[in-house]
Amino acid sequence: MEILSDLQKQIASPVATDRATRVLYATDASAYREMPMAVAKPKDKNELQKIIKFAHAHKLPIIPRGAGTSLAGQVVGSGLVVDISKHLNKIIEINEKERYVWVEPGVVRDELNIALKPYGLFFGPETSTSNRCTLGGMLGNNACGAHLPVYGTTRHQTLAVKAFLSDGSEVEFKELDAEEFSQKCQLDTLEGEIYRNIRNILSDKENIEAIRGEYPHPDIPRRNNGYALDLLIDNEVFSERKEKFNFSKLIAGSEGTLAFAYAIKLNLHPLPPKHVGLHCIHFHSLRESLEANIHILKHKPSAVEMMDRTILELTKGNIEQNKNRFFVEGNPEIILIAEYNADTLEEIKEKARKV
Repeated sequence: MEILSDLQKQIASPVATDRATRVLYATDASAYREMPMAVAKPKDKNELQKIIKFAHAHKLPIIPRGAGTSLAGQVVGSGLVVDISKHLNKIIEINEKERYVWVEPGVVRDELNIALKPYGLFFGPETSTSNRCTLGGMLGNNACGAHLPVYGTTRHQTLAVKAFLSDGSEVEFKELDAEEFSQKCQLDTLEGEIYRNIRNILSDKENIEAIRGEYPHPDIPRRNNGYALDLLIDNEVFSERKEKFNFSKLIAGSEGTLAFAYAIKLNLHPLPPKHVGLHCIHFHSLRESLEANIHILKHKPSAVEMMDRTILELTKGNIEQNKNRFFVEGNPEIILIAEYNADTLEEIKEKARKV
């Protein structure tokens, strides 16, 4: 497209419009495919801002992209793909004392934890693609994995987000008390308009009732679909709660549709205990296993996974996995695999005994 040559004049990094590059970026890890108009890989936040301002001026859709490990076509589209994994992948700050880290969105999750290990810290939420997925993608997807019971989702561990809005203006979403929220509403900018908009929405009692009635129950942490408006209600701005308002909760899980993050502040945890044990519990039926899982969760496992008969049967014909069937007794319908972490093996055995 001729218009993209104008963008190329504004930034040093290439704006690829060749068919080969576009084909590579037409898919992610899903079954979806759509050819983008071009692919940009900004070298820094300044180039990213120029791309966003250009797209805003020419009404071009932008598709933020990390490693492309999404399973539902989140980074596939006909617009301008902006790949942050190539250059925006630096760890900005590690605060050992306050246990947080600032990262650029292209940092890979496992590589972050390698860097954090000497400090005795790590970032808890994980995915099956943690050795290649980016933290920007984890933020967009509100990613989590098997250790959800302990570390929650990416949303739970996101403290602040620095981002560009659709007009290219720079913002930082972080905890705000009622007075700070009010000050944001006075801004004569797109940021101010956003705060005024959410104030209007969540000040309406009918909206609150609809949100509470139709959104997933708050006790369900693994809820990745849609905008988490319900999580913006229970704070000192809109309720009697003393918790502070934080737009980062809405950014997490929004798939890059609300703002383009260029820096993310994440909460960190001490490294988990060195001993790990798996409790493989056999069941006659799915219902039996689901009822038992409610009981297992009361004993604070670090993870619980289910393996059904289909998977178990397939392992019999797989040379590599057949060797791993040593713990399977008989022909169970379901096996629940509960993971326990502890400082000693005896503690793990005691947890299993209690379950």
